[in-house]
Amino acid sequence: MLDRSGHTRRQILKGAIGGAAGIVLGAPVQRLIAAQSQPAAVLRLNDDLFVVTLPGESNVVAQISADGVLLVDGGSARAADALRQAIAGLPRGGPVHTIFNTHWHPEQTGSNEQLGQAGKTIIAHENTRLWLTTDVSWPWSGQRFKRLPKIAQPNKTFYTTGATEAGIRYGYIPDAAHTDGDLYVYFAQQNVLAVGDAVSAQGWPVVDYTTGGWIGGIVGGLQRLQALANDDTRIVPGRGPVIGLKDLKAQYEMYATVYDRLTQLLNKGRGPSEAVAAQPTKEFDAQMGNPDEFVRRAFESLWAYVSPDA
Repeated sequence: MLDRSGHTRRQILKGAIGGAAGIVLGAPVQRLIAAQSQPAAVLRLNDDLFVVTLPGESNVVAQISADGVLLVDGGSARAADALRQAIAGLPRGGPVHTIFNTHWHPEQTGSNEQLGQAGKTIIAHENTRLWLTTDVSWPWSGQRFKRLPKIAQPNKTFYTTGATEAGIRYGYIPDAAHTDGDLYVYFAQQNVLAVGDAVSAQGWPVVDYTTGGWIGGIVGGLQRLQALANDDTRIVPGRGPVIGLKDLKAQYEMYATVYDRLTQLLNKGRGPSEAVAAQPTKEFDAQMGNPDEFVRRAFESLWAYVSPDA
């Protein structure tokens, strides 16, 4: 994760767990979760709001109330049972009544089938629902994603913004930062903003241009999300530690720089391999990791938006 103060991602994560971002759960809950086949890391943001992360999985936000549990994202299908057990082990944890899908990817929608069969509410942007009704293939890897059965598809969709009866606000991120169905969920009372993979705090993100995502959308999404946050807002990305507005601004500057460089290369007639060779991310690589796959996908994403006839 980029941080202009010079802190490493490990330092930021340590501070987030021990400081303002939240506190780690006490020994009884830790022992309960550790006893499971897939132990979960649990970060308490407030008395009723938690970030639950299973090994190799994306972040899941769980909000506990008298009505049960509300989730933002549900992990992959292979981790659905382990996630359910981890949620049940939270203080006052109960059955899930609602889940938000921040976008269509399997790492976010793996609990949909269980919850759909139980008659629970699955909320997503309409574009996310549409992607989940069809097979999707990634041309760069050949990976194929099968459509979800009807029972697992979102049963409550929206186009712009919405709110739950409890006052939790949610909205569309139309910039297509990750896909064209990205959404955010804002817990106003706790001042926590869950954003899915529209923000990455753990290395370079996947630019899923097959379903609308592009490098310019990353820049636009980061700018848009800044308007929803303040200096005290805790922002939960799809992967990596909880971050703040300062981190969001630093990421915006970084991706804007990369976007400008890639656009210049495209306008000069360069191709994806030449874009990788040009090292447009070189000053950020020590913090973010190997950029080659990201640069290639980000450059290819420009074809649909900047040069649609390419």
